[in-house]
Amino acid sequence: MTPLTDDELGALAADLESDRVERKQSWRGDAPEKGRQAVCAFANDLPNHRLSGVLLVGIKDDGTSMGPEFEVTDELLKTLADIKTDGKITPPPSLTVAKRQLLGREVAVVTVRPADAPPVRLDGRIWIRIGPRRGQASAQDERILNEKRRYRDQSFDTHPVGGSTLDDLSRSYFENEFLPQAVARDVLETNGRSYEERLASLGMIASVDDPTPTVVGLLTLGKSPRTWVPPAYIQFLRIRGTQLGDPVVDEAELDGNLDTMLRRLDDKLRATLAVSVDFTSGVTTDVRTAPYPLSALQQLTRNAVMHRTYEGTNAPVRVYWFDDRIEISNPGGPYGAVTPENFGQPGVSDYRNPVLAGVLKTLGFVQRFGFGIVEARRAMAANGNPPVEFQAEATTVLATLRIATGGAPT
Repeated sequence: MTPLTDDELGALAADLESDRVERKQSWRGDAPEKGRQAVCAFANDLPNHRLSGVLLVGIKDDGTSMGPEFEVTDELLKTLADIKTDGKITPPPSLTVAKRQLLGREVAVVTVRPADAPPVRLDGRIWIRIGPRRGQASAQDERILNEKRRYRDQSFDTHPVGGSTLDDLSRSYFENEFLPQAVARDVLETNGRSYEERLASLGMIASVDDPTPTVVGLLTLGKSPRTWVPPAYIQFLRIRGTQLGDPVVDEAELDGNLDTMLRRLDDKLRATLAVSVDFTSGVTTDVRTAPYPLSALQQLTRNAVMHRTYEGTNAPVRVYWFDDRIEISNPGGPYGAVTPENFGQPGVSDYRNPVLAGVLKTLGFVQRFGFGIVEARRAMAANGNPPVEFQAEATTVLATLRIATGGAPT
């Protein structure tokens, strides 16, 4: 994302009628909520400017500087950067945060790039710019945003899958389980959208006029996702030993829609994650030590499902559980801003499948974007395990978790 020049920022700050700028005097009171609404609206880019929008913190509504009483602190910049990762906006927005000099004073600048896969939602609501104001999208606005997605350089998860039809999606699951989680209740009660319009708005079909299910639609709502997306499953092996070729004592192919597949995986992880019991400490209650923390396994396997490639491969996500380690691998190497050199570094993230990432957040499998590896590392350290090892290559990412000291084979 090319930063705007000082002259460009100054012109936007002074243009009180522009729909590409939002000004906030500070980041207190209702400013965080309205600021997120502005970010959501800039990401949707309903006017189709195809230009970045900016949120300026430290500028008054009349375009003048707040003056010396306003300071851009590191804490403020961190709070603004969290807009991208806190999971309130889905799919996650592409934005940068910086401290700049504007009108002779420090200003915090959030620059938001138009989304490749609109509509973008904030807590289940679609926000757009209507001149210098923000507002919620109408049914026609949603239709326009969906049409924009069709003609952009789409992420693969939004591609329609030829030959599939609406009959391949579970309408009951969509209307009774997924939709109430994805769209705010008051919006559902008042918007009057048709079944096809709701599917299109959430990226589950190409458009109302072309109701072909997309890749993410089949993964999320499909009655049989693997029929249309063959690699949409997780291969689980429990190997009694330390290398491939040793006896396999448990094997499963976990599939179904995303909700079913990941819940089946959670059940498999819990069943396999036996604990060692310490009877020697002299205390009256057993002291149990897990060989691996469940949260680390969940974060890394869900990350694998989220970030893998579904294009040009039939390979599944693999979870191979050896006596001394667990290997989690997914097809599809580092993507976008993530490289083999910076893989796993805090704050470095990108999304091969942005709509799929939003679905996993909606379903509750992801709490914050970009924090899976951070949480896995924290949980492993707290449990006494060695650090997670990552091997990021062009076509695959392998995460290796070593057993905790004293952990028993399961």
